[in-house]
Amino acid sequence: MNLQANFEQIPLKEYAERAYLDYSMYVVLDRALPFVGDGLKPVQRRIVYAMSELGLAASAKPKKSARTIGDVIGKFHPHGDSSCYEAMVLMAQPFSYRYPLVDGQGNFGSPDDPKSFAAMRYTESKLSPIAEALLGELGHGTVDWVPNFDGTLEEPSWLPARVPHVLLNGSMGIAVGMATDIPPHNLREVVTACIRLLDEPDASIADLCEHVLGPDYPTEAEIITPRKELLAIYTTGTGSLRARAVYQVEDGNVVITALPHQVSPSKILEQIAAQMRAKKLPMIEDLRDESDHENPIRLVVVPRSNRVDVEEMMQHLFATTDLEKSFRVNLNMIGLDGRPQVKDLRRILTEWLQFRTDTVTRRLQHRLGKVERRLHLLEGLRIAYLNLDEVIRIIRTEEEPKPVLMARFGLSEEQTDYILETRLRQLARLEEMKINGERDQLEEERARINVLLKSPAKLKGLIKEELRADAAKYGDDRRSPLVQREVAQALDESALVASEPVTVVLSQKGWIRAAKGHDVDAEGLSYREGDGLLAAVKARTTQQVAVIDSTGRSYSTAAHTLPSARGNGEPLTGRFTPPAGASFDALAAGDNDTRLILATDFGYGFVTRFEALTGRNKAGKQLITLADGAKVLTPVVTADPARDRIVVVTGEGHLLMFSVAELPELDKGKGNKLIDIPKKQMTEGERVVGVAVVAEGKGEVTLYAGQRKLTLKWADLVEYGGNRATRGGVLPRGLRRVERIETTG
Repeated sequence: MNLQANFEQIPLKEYAERAYLDYSMYVVLDRALPFVGDGLKPVQRRIVYAMSELGLAASAKPKKSARTIGDVIGKFHPHGDSSCYEAMVLMAQPFSYRYPLVDGQGNFGSPDDPKSFAAMRYTESKLSPIAEALLGELGHGTVDWVPNFDGTLEEPSWLPARVPHVLLNGSMGIAVGMATDIPPHNLREVVTACIRLLDEPDASIADLCEHVLGPDYPTEAEIITPRKELLAIYTTGTGSLRARAVYQVEDGNVVITALPHQVSPSKILEQIAAQMRAKKLPMIEDLRDESDHENPIRLVVVPRSNRVDVEEMMQHLFATTDLEKSFRVNLNMIGLDGRPQVKDLRRILTEWLQFRTDTVTRRLQHRLGKVERRLHLLEGLRIAYLNLDEVIRIIRTEEEPKPVLMARFGLSEEQTDYILETRLRQLARLEEMKINGERDQLEEERARINVLLKSPAKLKGLIKEELRADAAKYGDDRRSPLVQREVAQALDESALVASEPVTVVLSQKGWIRAAKGHDVDAEGLSYREGDGLLAAVKARTTQQVAVIDSTGRSYSTAAHTLPSARGNGEPLTGRFTPPAGASFDALAAGDNDTRLILATDFGYGFVTRFEALTGRNKAGKQLITLADGAKVLTPVVTADPARDRIVVVTGEGHLLMFSVAELPELDKGKGNKLIDIPKKQMTEGERVVGVAVVAEGKGEVTLYAGQRKLTLKWADLVEYGGNRATRGGVLPRGLRRVERIETTG
């Protein structure tokens, strides 16, 4: 026996490609995407059909959900019971489906946690009234039937939807290589658009959007996307839209009463609380969830004081939490041709109306067939009445009355069988009159159906009447108001930080920290072994702090992000990446418009705005051009550059005071010469040890030289006044070795 004959040998590459393609097509067509006709995926269609077969109509008593799911997976959908039950729960949640198809009793989840529903052995369910719009015409020859997965039963290929369900409840799904995100819409709006398209087949998408104003989610959150963008979505079939929570002010508190679709209150509370813990919401005092049965959504935000700008606060919350959420739109569905396609609004409604026209035509033809069959039987019965004695004689005397009756009266086999099955009591005169009345009614109905089938205009009229009736029966008002608003912008980080005084401390080895308050003894703080104070600067938590390295590069960070001075701080190399071998030499803080004097120990400097020291990147920005061997001095603030004086001191006891206005204001560079240091003295090591700024007429500085110090008041400083870049005056003999200078008044 040749075993090879039982096998097909194909390359693995070809087999894998074919198998994956088959799987992909299955996922696309039989799992993830809805059909334009009834708007359902196969699992949803099978659930609805199985429930109708179980007699679970809206007027019936509900049955255990486990019974329904058992029928679904046992007869039509051979997949997991949990995924099937979850699909049914979704169709029962009024906060998930705009028009729920299932009426659930028991715990079917909540907006706070949609997946908190009870197990199917505990819940009961039946179909909701609007499901009748999907199932009502099922037994009227309107659908094609296919065998179920094991060939023992038949199931409908689609449901004969009386309304455009594909847009009403929307759909979400991920297939292979494609996805769908169809938002829900309002039934009345969609129906009026269908009627407009029936009346005006050439109506544009803009015309249809006069009726379909936009998506209509199950929540009352505002859709803030501009109308122009909504029109673009319906024109292309893709795009995104934004929904925003609704709030009102009660007794100074903000009460949020509606959230965007699929946003849970607990998540919002968690997002706001996380920002409060991170001290990023100083304007909020408290947060409460007061939701209950009467108020499903009621979140209360308590501002810190009545001076808080509520509108500004809410704009920030919209931008930083899911109180404002973006929804992707991708109108991808399986069309009448059986192929997936992203469709525009006009294409969707056109295809659905074609589907509806075909469905109504099939329904009418099916009914016409039944009417004609009944008329055919009644005609045979009428012949029997007219020849009643002869018919009775043939039935009594003939062994095979059927062929004799057929030959004698020209009856069909079906008519003859019907006559032979007629009961004696129906031969009464009264019954004959009933039959004549029924025949007249049926002939009238046949004529009416034939008129509809032969007249496209009258068929359109019937479809419009039925659409209007369904819209009146199942429709409701729009829930999601359309309010055009700008996309929310978050507040600047500095606006979210409470303004508090801090002292920023930088150690010699580049460790930084911030101590609360301005009366901090920086030298008295504890330092790591071998480390000590390099610089300290007074700042506020709302300000930026800048450091300058030994190459003249500047780096900045927010003061409120610095670690507490209770510890040793953190190394600046964790925040910034200075050049190899560079050290951090200077520290400054201020607002963007604060004027600083930047100087080097070689005697050059310039005025700059603090903003020039700030930079976003970790590598910093080149600020000061340094000559070989030059070092950056501690920057000093000048409050009034036009009137302030700058005091420059060298290590050899030369002091010069001149007007700050003589220095240029630059964003970066080397600057101008501050004080003259002859080349010989520069070679021998004379350097500028520090600069200070004093206000005209009232400033004073203190000089430190070893154990000695000298305070120079304004009258003393005037003696050292001169022009920029001159040598200046010589200090008294005991202060010729000045180490540092500071402003003291």
